[in-house]
Amino acid sequence: MMQLKDQSQTPPASNEGCCGGHEGHQKPEEHGHGTATDPVCGMNVALGKGRPTLSYKGTSYHFCSQKCHDRFDDDPYFYVSGNNEIKKQREAEKAASGALYTCPMDPEIIQEGPGTCPICGMALEPMSGVSDEPNHELIDFTRRLWVSAAAAIPLLILTMGPMAGIPVREVFGEQIALYLEVALASPVVLWAAAPFFARGWTSLKTRHFNMWTLIMLGVGAAYAYSMVATFLPLLFPEDLKGASGHMPVYFEAAVVIVALIFVGQVLELRAREKTGDAIRALMDLSPKTARRVTPDGDEYDAPLENILEGDALRVRPGEQVPVDGIVVQGASAIDESLISGEPVPVEKTEGDTVTGGTFNKTASFLMNATHVGSETMLSKIVDMVSSAQRSRAPLQGLADRVATFFVPTVVAVAVAAFFAWWAFGPAPAFVYGIVAGVSVLIIACPCALGLATPMSIMTATGRGAQNGVLVKDAEALERLARVDTVVVDKTGTLTIGQPAVSALVPAEGVSQDVLLSIAASLEKASEHPLAEAIVRSAQIRGLPFKEADGFEAIVGQGVRGDVAGETVLLGSRRFLETEGIELRSLIAASEQHQEHGATAVFVADGPKLLGMIAVEDPIKDNAAKAVEALHAAGLKIIMATGDAERTARAVAAKLGIDDVIAGATPADKQTLVNDLHRQNRRVAMAGDGVNDAPALAAADVGIAMGTGADVAVESAGMTLLKGDLEGIVKGRKLAKATVANIKQNLFFAFVYNTVGVPVAAGVLYPVFGVLLSPMLAALAMSLSSVSVITNALRLRGIRL
Repeated sequence: MMQLKDQSQTPPASNEGCCGGHEGHQKPEEHGHGTATDPVCGMNVALGKGRPTLSYKGTSYHFCSQKCHDRFDDDPYFYVSGNNEIKKQREAEKAASGALYTCPMDPEIIQEGPGTCPICGMALEPMSGVSDEPNHELIDFTRRLWVSAAAAIPLLILTMGPMAGIPVREVFGEQIALYLEVALASPVVLWAAAPFFARGWTSLKTRHFNMWTLIMLGVGAAYAYSMVATFLPLLFPEDLKGASGHMPVYFEAAVVIVALIFVGQVLELRAREKTGDAIRALMDLSPKTARRVTPDGDEYDAPLENILEGDALRVRPGEQVPVDGIVVQGASAIDESLISGEPVPVEKTEGDTVTGGTFNKTASFLMNATHVGSETMLSKIVDMVSSAQRSRAPLQGLADRVATFFVPTVVAVAVAAFFAWWAFGPAPAFVYGIVAGVSVLIIACPCALGLATPMSIMTATGRGAQNGVLVKDAEALERLARVDTVVVDKTGTLTIGQPAVSALVPAEGVSQDVLLSIAASLEKASEHPLAEAIVRSAQIRGLPFKEADGFEAIVGQGVRGDVAGETVLLGSRRFLETEGIELRSLIAASEQHQEHGATAVFVADGPKLLGMIAVEDPIKDNAAKAVEALHAAGLKIIMATGDAERTARAVAAKLGIDDVIAGATPADKQTLVNDLHRQNRRVAMAGDGVNDAPALAAADVGIAMGTGADVAVESAGMTLLKGDLEGIVKGRKLAKATVANIKQNLFFAFVYNTVGVPVAAGVLYPVFGVLLSPMLAALAMSLSSVSVITNALRLRGIRL
């Protein structure tokens, strides 16, 4: 019978504590003047005042509100046991550390709580990648967009109407029309555009010039000039004034610029929210409830957030495993395609681990929770995806270097354009100079340049997560695209990693069952993988196990012990021959199996040879196809394994691997990677064990199998949840597509600015008589950002 862990704890005797109720738990506190303590929130509750009550295990509990009553009713054991106090303490500790926020464009900026980035001025986002809170910046910018648009439409009618034959200015009169423009433009520039000016001012103070610097200067110059021209027209010479006797003003340009920038910002914020879809999808894989089993044997569905380590949970057929844990009673088949990609269910028995989010297929079982909340595998996957989305690719350095001199250059070009028009342009030259200068400042906003890399990385890492390819950082993606050599471990990477008996070759006069039964009886005391394979094979056949005594392991050779009173030897050919056992009759058979990648284990009972057992770690079904695909991509594949030379070469021959390093220690694997680097090779290392960690860290790109050791995952820049080479093929496709996408985005941004700035400055005017208005410059600037975003989002549809 399973023994459930008793989590009963005595809660603190204070008004802040929760109440117990039965069998050693603390009774609900009842105070003087007819009050009791609410076991959920800890408040004092006046009795007899019609407050909600509930009886549990013969004890009445009183609540301050129906909400507390319902929470208790959903999970009474959670409050009665004192687990709620443990959870409160942990949440308090987490809150004390503060939620960390970072900048999507400058991930080196990290602070507690929300704010704006001192480098680029963008709003900081939670480092978790997603938040239960609504996107306040998106809500705020949408509101400001509507205000800007509401002002821009009548302003355009007021200023452009006469060109379309609408006598709107004649109706109001020129002076009143100017005042209407001021009234419509001022709320937009002074209120709606306030975040732009704040970010622009920060960029000046920190000397991190960016798009907001140019927006602030462009919009500010257009508005300030127009205000002076409206209220202080005497400052300007008469020959600059139009036919109406008033100076030309550009309120509509300032407002439309702000509105168009808000359009681009809202589209960008919505697109950035879409990059979190993969994370949200992963988070939604966890069920919302877990079936709790109390020490008293009660069962009920409790909220998942109330589950703590050590809680006993029942998982019924068709249900999801709620959290990571260990099976303590029963057995079932679990669909682990969530983490492995394999559709075939995996058998789980007592002592096996199960992962939250996977599906129970066949039978009910009991489990103890071992990892909950942020400690589950699913949460760690979410963290890896989120971290990768915030990381920077080395290509981002190009954009950063350009930005350092780009903004001052643009300002210089804008000033030069203004003075050039003022000095050499047609009348009114001063006004043309203002238009050209403002247009240059607006069209050159480097927002597309700043978005080029982060948008591609965020989209690509989300797409990778959907296909079981977890990218730890953006640099890993860029390096993987340039890799020309892949070093792979054998066990767990090319092979399943679980040896199995592939053949039984008994000696003359011995049956297969006798051979396997005696071998398994001795190996039952061993923890070696080959021993586990032999014992498992005997269990599958239903063979009896005999008493074994005096077990002794001879490292690297074999084992000996007494089975049913006879000394049994089991091990390598050298071991048994050293002990004087004649193996000549089975040598040919053993070599034949070894040529196919199996390990030959000889068994003798006293001086008598019982036979040979071939144990083989099966090659993964898709390994050959993956090797072929990697070869097609021009990659050289080297297998580095600690296994024997003959076995390693047999596996390599089956798969068509280029080179083999057998008998390799962890240091040997790391040395191999370093030697390849000295040959100017770009190396990816794929492995799943602790012994692979040094080589994973030394390689240009470390690729860990998600089914392997934690240290391997931590040492790698990329993790493959499915745990086989096919994931490398997917990862390389993703990497090459991402790098190409980033280069396309940078090309769009550079070409746009290279062409746009001279056009805005007026180089086309002498030939075509065309001078770009600030409004068209703002539209072009917004469209450049939208084109980069749209191009990056194409990665969501890439076929891996």
